[in-house]
Formats: sequence, C-alpha cells, structure tokens
Amino acid sequence: MWMNIGKPLQRLNQRHWGLISKGCVRQLHNNNTELTDSCYDGMYPGHIHTTPIQKALLAVGSGVAALQNPYRHDMVAVLGETTGHLALMNLRDRMRNDPEGYTVLTERPRIRLSTLDLNTMASLPDGSFGREYLRFLEDNHVTPDSRADVKFVDNEELAYVMQRYREVHDLLHTLLGMPTNMLGEVAVKWFEAAQTGLPMCALGAVLGPLRLTASRLQSLFTSLGPWALQNGRRSRCILSIFYERRWDQSIEDLRQELNIEPPPIILSATDKRTMKD
Repeated sequence: MWMNIGKPLQRLNQRHWGLISKGCVRQLHNNNTELTDSCYDGMYPGHIHTTPIQKALLAVGSGVAALQNPYRHDMVAVLGETTGHLALMNLRDRMRNDPEGYTVLTERPRIRLSTLDLNTMASLPDGSFGREYLRFLEDNHVTPDSRADVKFVDNEELAYVMQRYREVHDLLHTLLGMPTNMLGEVAVKWFEAAQTGLPMCALGAVLGPLRLTASRLQSLFTSLGPWALQNGRRSRCILSIFYERRWDQSIEDLRQELNIEPPPIILSATDKRTMKD
C-alpha cells in the first residue's frame, strides 16, 4: 500500500488573480493548472519579490479563500508566507540556538519522496518513528510532495524555515497522533499556534472550530485543545529536530525528548474516536 502514497493532491483551482513584481506576472488560472513563473529575482528558485502593499493584498485574498475552504493548501501557504515574518525570525533564532537545529539550518534537509527510503522505513518495527510516519501517510492518503515551495518570503534563510515548517507538518501529525480530518487538523493547528506563533496557525486555530460538529467541539474544548496548547507551549522547538536521522527511534522516546504527551483522545483517519485509558 505504501507505494501508492506518491499520488499528488488536487492541483490548484482558483479564479484569475495576478501579482506583478519586477516584470514578473504570476497568475492562478481556473483550469486546474499549477502556478507558473515568468521569472524570479534570484534570491532563491521560485522567489517572487513583493512590496508591503502587495503582501497585504495577498494576505487578505488568501485568507478569504482559506476561510471558505480550509483544504485550499495553496491559499493557506500564501497566507503563511505573507504574514509570518516575525514568527519566522523567532523560529530561525530558536533553531540557531539549538545544536541540532543549527545543523538542520546548515545542511538544509528536505522531506520529499525522493529523499525518503520507503523500503527501509517499511522494514522498521511498529512503534518506530519512521514506521509510524509511513503508516500515517498510508492511512490518510497523503504525500510529503504535496507541500508547495515557498515563493513570497523575502529572505533565503527564513524561506527555508518556512519550508521546513511546511514539510514537518505531517511529522507533527504523527508525533501528536492526529489524522488529517477536521478535528485532527484543528488540534494540530492549536499546537502549532502555541509552538510557532505563526499568524496563519492562530487563524486556523480560531476559525477551524467553526467547521466542527457539536460533539467534536466538545472533544476539542474539553480535552484535545487544552492538551495541544499546553504541549505546544512547553515542547522543544519542533523545527530543531533532524527527523531524517530519527526514523528508527521509538516514537514514545521521541515524544519524551520533545516533552510531548500522548493525546488524550485517539482519533482514526475515519473520524472515529476512542478515549485513552
């Protein structure tokens, strides 16, 4: 089953809107095509320089689109890049002050299907971080290749921090034991808001519950939410871990190292819930 996780997510499907920067015209078409570049300014591949006004317009437009459809990962990505400068600087500084985080910043690893040894991960014992991450990908039908490349962050190092946050998101799902259904995503956003300070995460944490049913709201506010906020505030910086060197580590040991408690409610990818003993 794990060989099928490379299926791409649904491509962008957005009405026409453009961004003009240094002679570059970028447009999202409404015919299921990817973002296309006419050029970029050379800070890093794909980078598009934007003025503060352009960033504000992008933030508003992407925020509205993400509110209408939280599964519009392209719009969530734009919102994060155009509003997260201060939070990214703080995360970068936390990584610099952590020996392992500094190594991540220096070596710039990427989490993609092309960088994962799926055969080795599949052979790891149950309960190991790598095997449980692979199980998460299988059960939720997701792929690490679905994470968009950073475009609008005007600093090369901060762009990598945002990219790393984006690619670590599914690893965090694994560590927290949260599937990709709405309740699981909201719980992860509460953790990320407390951990990273990214405005995008705070917005998702505030607005996400509006899409939950009454029973799931009760689960969020009485157990998952407080657990996510508490663990997000006190845990080690999630970007300072070289996860690619931790695949064979027990997920329980990794949680203890990061100071993350197991979830109070076990959620499955099919929305069923069972309480922990």
